[in-house]
Amino acid sequence: MSGSIPIRNVYVMLAYAFSSLRSPGQDRFASEEFEHLHELFAAILIDGVSRQVKRGLQHGYVTRSEELATVRGRIDVTRTATQRSLTRGRLVCEHDDYEPDTAHNRALKAVMTLLIRHGAVSRGRKVELRNLLRYFTEVRLIDPASIRWNTLTYHRGISGYRLLLGVCELVVKGTLQGQAGGDAVLSEWLSDEKMHDLYERFLRNYFTVHHRELKPAASKIPWDKDEDRSPKDDHLPQMKTDLVLRSAGRTLIIDAKYYGKNLQVSRFGTESINSGNLYQILSYVRNEEAKSGGTVGGWLLYARTDAPRQPDLDVMLHGNRILANTLDLNLPWEELRTQLENIITEFWPAPATTP
Repeated sequence: MSGSIPIRNVYVMLAYAFSSLRSPGQDRFASEEFEHLHELFAAILIDGVSRQVKRGLQHGYVTRSEELATVRGRIDVTRTATQRSLTRGRLVCEHDDYEPDTAHNRALKAVMTLLIRHGAVSRGRKVELRNLLRYFTEVRLIDPASIRWNTLTYHRGISGYRLLLGVCELVVKGTLQGQAGGDAVLSEWLSDEKMHDLYERFLRNYFTVHHRELKPAASKIPWDKDEDRSPKDDHLPQMKTDLVLRSAGRTLIIDAKYYGKNLQVSRFGTESINSGNLYQILSYVRNEEAKSGGTVGGWLLYARTDAPRQPDLDVMLHGNRILANTLDLNLPWEELRTQLENIITEFWPAPATTP
């Protein structure tokens, strides 16, 4: 399904997902036609890394241990003795060097190299990537599969790396398919698993940017359990929502779904909402209502597929409104944004005006 989404919309989703809406060049990426997703990724990296090089690549302190003729940093007495360094007139010292060989830069170098060697990238962009790699000569080249993405952190000084490394992670986790004849293989489209992650982050950050008054968050909902009669509750699964919006005594829980097929089919050929999805959103809604009160609704928001029939549900269950429909990621961005805004007006309708 991800192959049918306009690549410019994938960029807009990336920009929201990785909080880079103010990045220079955004309008160009959103309007330019890219033949392959790899071309988009390469263009983002070329633009972003070029800007980062002008500001200066991130540097960090790297601890080194080596034999030296003069003291530098801290003397490692134990290693100096065991290696008999003093007999050679030397000391084993540990010291910190301030250099660009950081985890963030290693990830950038690894993925730029991966795109050059195995990506469906034009010759011109490959040349630009190679030219940028000259600034990474002091950075080790590592196996992209060895990158620990969850350990990479960001602060104000390196905020420009957030989108760049988000793209890098998608290249490695979303399109790297494995090995073929000893070479890495990059598919032209993101895996559905990574598209689901991107879709979820995009939705949450869209409302964070445009509707802060709704306090968008991925909240955990506590179970409405009887504390006195629940001595063993350690194995209750967590109820972690994709997105919760709250305002004026109303709460809307949105569950993002990105599947190849959005409807289940019974053995009799009857199509319906996936029962697991429906039970899940209803459980979220009922337990949230028990905790916070007010009006609580649930919305299953599927990414639209090419199937002739799509989820279309609007029912009251146990007094709670439950909706299920689709977001068409194939639409031009302005029309896609209108669909998102319609979610707000559907659940928080404007008060009727008196004639």
